[in-house]
Formats: sequence, C-alpha cells, structure tokens
Amino acid sequence: MKLRITGAAALLAFAGVAHAQSSVTLYGTVDTGLLWQNTSASKAFFPNAKINQNQGSVFRLKDGGIYSSIYGMKGTEDIGGGYKINFRLQGSFDSGTGKFQLSDTANTPAMFNQIATVGVSGAFGKFDAGRQLAPMAYALADTDVRNAWFFGSVLTAWLTMNQQSGWTGSSTNGQIGALYDSNALVYNSPSFYGVSVALEYAPGGVPGEIQGGTRESAVLKYSNYGLNAAAVYYNGHDASPFTYAGTTLPSTGVNNNRFVYFGAKYTWQGLSVSGSFSNGRNPANPNGSSNVAAGIVSGDFDMWTGGLGYRFSPAFEVTSGIYYVKDEKHNQNQSTSYVLGADYSLSKATVLYAQGGYVSNRGTMNQTIVYGQPVAVGKNTAAGMIGIRHSF
Repeated sequence: MKLRITGAAALLAFAGVAHAQSSVTLYGTVDTGLLWQNTSASKAFFPNAKINQNQGSVFRLKDGGIYSSIYGMKGTEDIGGGYKINFRLQGSFDSGTGKFQLSDTANTPAMFNQIATVGVSGAFGKFDAGRQLAPMAYALADTDVRNAWFFGSVLTAWLTMNQQSGWTGSSTNGQIGALYDSNALVYNSPSFYGVSVALEYAPGGVPGEIQGGTRESAVLKYSNYGLNAAAVYYNGHDASPFTYAGTTLPSTGVNNNRFVYFGAKYTWQGLSVSGSFSNGRNPANPNGSSNVAAGIVSGDFDMWTGGLGYRFSPAFEVTSGIYYVKDEKHNQNQSTSYVLGADYSLSKATVLYAQGGYVSNRGTMNQTIVYGQPVAVGKNTAAGMIGIRHSF
C-alpha cells in the first residue's frame, strides 16, 4: 500500500513538471489610424489606365499604419535534451470591419492566413513546417530604417514590383518574391559570431509536375556591432496563379518568380542608416513583354532604397526613407517615394504614430504609399496618416 501511494505521488509530481515545461500564449495587436490620400484607384491591378484611373482623394479609417492587426497563439513544449516542440497560429484582420484578411487563394479570407506552423528547435537551430512568413520578409525588415512598415517602406516599394508585374492583390501570392509561403519547410541556423542562414523549400504538390508551384529561397544574415546585413535569393515556380476569363491556368512548373536583394542597416547611438538594392524578374519572360490572355506579364524591376532615422529617447523615434523602383524593360516607367514618420511609445504595449509620404509615379507606375490603398497610375500622390497600435 505504501509503495502504491509513493508511486502515485511520483506520477503526480512528474505530471506537474511536464506541465510546467509546456506553455501556450495568446497574443494580438490592433493597429488603426486615419488616412488621407489625394489620389486613389479601385485596386492594385495591371497598370492599365482604364482600370486604375484616378478616383479622387480619399479620407478613411485604415488598418495597419505600422503592421496589420493580428491575433494568434503560440506554444512551446520542452521535450528534454535541449529540444523544444513549437507551434504558432496567427491571422490578420481589418480593425475597421473585423473581417479576416486574405489567404493565398484568390478572394478567400482565412482564420490563420499568416502563420500556421509546427516545428522543433534546439542547439542545431530551428525548423518549422506550414504556412509562414518567407525568410526574405524578415531580411527586408532588418535592413530598412522604416522596418518594412505598411506605410512607406521597403515593403511598399517591393509590392510595387508585384503590382507592375501582374499581382492582382486578390491573394497573398506574390508575383516577385514572397511575403508568405504555404506548405513551406524553413530552417533557421543559430548565429555564429553574428552570421546565420535561413533556408526554405516549399513543395508544390502538383500531380505530374514535380516543380509545379514550388518555392525555394536562401537568406544569409549578419547581425553584430550595430550592423544588420542580408543577402536574399528567392525562386518560385507558377507564382501568383493566373486567372483569365474565370479559369485558373494550370501549374506547369514554369520558373516565373526570381528576387535577389542586398541590404544593410547600421545603428550607432540612436542614429540609423540603411540602404539596399534588389532586382525582381520573371525568368520565363526575359523580354519583358505582356500577354494577359496567356498569363504572361512583364517582370524585370530594380529597386534602390535609402533610410535615415534617429531615436531621441527610448520612447520617441523619427524615421525617413527614399524608395526608387524602375522598370528595366520600359525605361519610362519609374517611381520614387519619399517618407517621413514619427512614433512615440506611451508604454510597452501602446505606440502612437504620425507619418506622411509623397510618391512621384511616371509612365505606368503606381507605387503605393500605404499598403492596401492603391494610387492612380502615373499620378503623383501625397498621403498622411496618424494612428495607434496596441499589443496585448
């Protein structure tokens, strides 16, 4: 009897230890603000004047002045030996309407449209499987003074490449590079003297086409002594599945998405400086010609960026940036965006921000100032936004 009681007590004690080694966290952020912009368009679609004609100025409540509003949960289980099992589920929503945001299926919202992963971590690094942010997205943010914000940053300039090369904005499938990838396998190495790598492979799962819909990428990063530097290579097959006359063209393994990026940011005593160069292209369409009916669009763009910022105190920072995008095959298509912003942390959880921007669009360019608010093709545009971002 005494042995039974002792054994039961040990079992309960072990269960308590096992429980203590696991954790689940619920989290979220609400980001909303007032946006004014002096031109607008119906949507970010092909650079066609009839589709993207100027619809006039717009004043609205806008989600995501810094990043999108999100909700999620994440958890970790310590399985011993220095290894942990991790999961994460995260979705984005429009704080103005409460609606879920889009997934990688055209015009289809999803509950966990950003991240849905399970993986393992340890001394070897970290491995995750599922839908997740592509490694290149973190590289862009780490090497931009504006941190790849939704208002005027390397992110909105990169999205311009996608808009110009045929991205419809109806899903998260990028035409050049990627912000999110579904069915992705991603490995992040530990840091060795500031150097680390991230490797990604996403099988397409298309019957009869081993390369149909596949994605692969590599990111080399350095982070030490105030310097963040990154080199990115991204390659995709059947990027942004094209729908014409109501029919989605089949995935055939065509290599139509390639993006390379080199960027760096240096911070010293509150002063930050950043710069980058990138090129996005469609290897299957080297001449840069367009054929909408066949799902072939132009795709050879260069992007140059520069940023300058200063943190006056732990709570207050001012950032600025210049973002230039050029169509290599059609020299008349160029755009330059100028952005200035300030953010003030009321607390660890709440940030107030104010930002303004101006973009000069020439030819058929339609570089946006703020993600999710298209501008008219070929029109110079100004925008301003004030808002609040609260995390919990």
